[in-house]
Amino acid sequence: MPQILVHGRKVLCSGILFDKDGTLLDFMQMWGAWATVLIGLLDEYLAALGKEPIGERKESLGLISDQTGTIIGYDKAGPVAMGTEEEVTALLAWHLYTAGIPWNEATVLVRHYNKSAMQKLEQDRKAVPLPELTPFLQACHKSGMKMAVVTSDTTHEAEKHLDWMELRSYFPVIVGRDKVARGKPDPEMALLALQEMGLPPQQCIVIGDSNGDMVMGKQAGALCTIGIAPDGDGEQYLLDADLIIRGYDELSIQPSRC
Repeated sequence: MPQILVHGRKVLCSGILFDKDGTLLDFMQMWGAWATVLIGLLDEYLAALGKEPIGERKESLGLISDQTGTIIGYDKAGPVAMGTEEEVTALLAWHLYTAGIPWNEATVLVRHYNKSAMQKLEQDRKAVPLPELTPFLQACHKSGMKMAVVTSDTTHEAEKHLDWMELRSYFPVIVGRDKVARGKPDPEMALLALQEMGLPPQQCIVIGDSNGDMVMGKQAGALCTIGIAPDGDGEQYLLDADLIIRGYDELSIQPSRC
């Protein structure tokens, strides 16, 4: 059985469940750009009605802006980081509703403008792997480690983003929110991935960037949960992580000696 070395600790495991956004790919490179386009379109609509723009209330979405209004970060425990597309749609629609737009019209408008934002995302393909991820995946693959992705995105979208990063071949198992009845932090997603991998939870670890990933792993019975926090502030929100790293350069893998 391969073993992962992290902070001087050896973890024997046969499989790894990875979150996608913020864990495999750089969250801000892709979803920051998407949020900028979508909120900009909604703000143009609200401005035409003489209403307060959503952009001035980005913090309610878990987005962080600088003094110019440019999105520069996100709350790792916020709705954009942890929520599903349906949940974020509802939150944006609520902003339109409070501006006096009927709820049914608000949801239709958000979906309409989100389609435009997603088309822009498709054109730009700003899916960028986190630093040192690819060498780590290569080492895992060489060691015989089984790997899967468990994400709040849809399975199809996850496959597409992995294709953009040329990482799809490392993940024969991908479980999106469309494959389960209950998303993170419920363990259903992890348990389904483990079933498809043919591994018990006690032989697998979970790597993610949110505490929802950590709770999911714990409830699924995973051997170990590893939180990734590039900014070094993981202790503030990765409360259920067994270990916290800043990047994949802090992980190394040794193949099985059997």
